[in-house]
Amino acid sequence: MILLKKITKTNTMTDIFTSKKTIFLLFFFSFFNVFWSQNIQLSKDASVSVITCGLGNESYSLFGHTAIRIKDDINFVDAVYNYGAFDFNTPNFVPKFAKGDLEYFAVVNRYTDFINQYTYENRSVEEQELQIPLHFKQKLFENLNTSLASGDSHYTYKFIDKNCTSMVVDIINKTLGSTVITKKTDTDLTYRSILYPYFDHHFFEKLGTSIIFGSKVDQLGNKLFLPLELQKSLQLIQYNHQPLAPKNQTLLHFEESHPTSWWNNIYAYILMIAVLVIVNKKGIHYGYFTLMGILGLFFLFMGFYSNHLELTNNYNTLLFNPLLLILVVFYAKQNRIWTYRLALINLFSLLIYLVLLFNKTHLLIVLPLILTSAYFLIQITLKNKKPIPVII
Repeated sequence: MILLKKITKTNTMTDIFTSKKTIFLLFFFSFFNVFWSQNIQLSKDASVSVITCGLGNESYSLFGHTAIRIKDDINFVDAVYNYGAFDFNTPNFVPKFAKGDLEYFAVVNRYTDFINQYTYENRSVEEQELQIPLHFKQKLFENLNTSLASGDSHYTYKFIDKNCTSMVVDIINKTLGSTVITKKTDTDLTYRSILYPYFDHHFFEKLGTSIIFGSKVDQLGNKLFLPLELQKSLQLIQYNHQPLAPKNQTLLHFEESHPTSWWNNIYAYILMIAVLVIVNKKGIHYGYFTLMGILGLFFLFMGFYSNHLELTNNYNTLLFNPLLLILVVFYAKQNRIWTYRLALINLFSLLIYLVLLFNKTHLLIVLPLILTSAYFLIQITLKNKKPIPVII
């Protein structure tokens, strides 16, 4: 899948998960640190922070990253707990990810290692210290370490429902004993509308996610699942009659840079569509509708196969209609009756699709495909319409 954040590597550990030996060593040292840290009593000067890492230009970093930092200079503790790790050597890695069975887990890194990685990636890092009592800081510290040692930090990744941000929210709320951290911003927007701007400067990723996501992402986005959304909400949340995270401290700052590509942009997209329309031959019709139909079959398959609920109930199959494959067969066989009927059915599907898309964010990005499909289908319909006899 194109859009999911950490689909190729963890945001904080770019190269470490490349062999089973490193995974073993990572767990060994993590567990060693966990057992050692169980006996640490944090001092009154200890701090607990939510770390928000800036957006990158790789598919795994388009949405940023969330982590928790525990700092206590008196006890020589400065650790970052990161719920965004996975093993690249997992058998059947790609099928597991596509199905939604890929297991993610937490690791703990030294703060210096963590910040060095983001310095290398030229990505900004900001910190929000939580204003909670010392006994809750201690409890969160212990919960994090217990989670690592017991395996509770392992989870099956879900794009909206279970990721590095939601795991951080869950363990903090669990520690505080109530649902303190909730979403405070953009609750009147759909998940699709919230996600859409993250793909700016990545045109075909934006197009791909627009058409592979189904109706779930058109629900109102009331869950905290993105790092920047959590950061904005923390600034507004009150705890014990005071702001939970009143200050936002910048640890690393880099000016945003965006990739330039001669092909991954709207102009290349429009040019490709224009060439198809201008050439407008029967062979173009075959190729275009075959590709659209195959994509429709893929979307239907993923909707049934995958546990990612974002891929289910995909009404975009009204545009990428598998019936187009049958149309191509009858069109090639010059069966005028069924070519005409199937062209009309697909035109009707396009009309329904256009109505469904009327208030959706991705209407404009798929509109060229809608118009191209409608143009070709109308041509085929008129060409294969049975002539009405004239009686004199």
